[in-house]
Amino acid sequence: MLTRILAIVGGLSGAAGLSQYPEFAQQYTQRLAGQVQALEVVVTDFDATAERSGLSRDEALAEMTGTQFLADRGEDMARTITRYEGLQSDYALLTAASPFEKMLMPHRLADGETFRGTWGDYEPAVPLTPAGAASAAVGYVAGWSIIAMLIWVLTAPFRGRGVAPTRGDDTTV
Repeated sequence: MLTRILAIVGGLSGAAGLSQYPEFAQQYTQRLAGQVQALEVVVTDFDATAERSGLSRDEALAEMTGTQFLADRGEDMARTITRYEGLQSDYALLTAASPFEKMLMPHRLADGETFRGTWGDYEPAVPLTPAGAASAAVGYVAGWSIIAMLIWVLTAPFRGRGVAPTRGDDTTV
């Protein structure tokens, strides 16, 4: 009886937790849009400066030498451009995805800065959407399964291997 209760509690915990994924992904995507817009201003400005100087982006980055400051700034700018391109790609994929497709894309919520900011401001939502209900169902099954498996593993040493026959049960003639 206790095993079933614990498995149900595990299932409900999983349902409650995973049902929040669609709303978290939505809030992450909104914050990601802000990150992409902010970085786009920086990258576009850099590209425009390079173009005015008759240079491509790569040539402009390569010319940032001569002093330690310029070399460091060049490396910073190269990281900013790489981050912008990665976030822009994630944002494009997340906005094009349906709510159910987003459930298969947790790896697109991988930018640490954006994730931490979203997590810090996140407020749980009631899963009233089909994607929220589906997430809750998957979470319930996952939570129930994990608890049931843990209980099974932990109680395995205490389960008997069957009952050995007693001498009184011997019916051979």
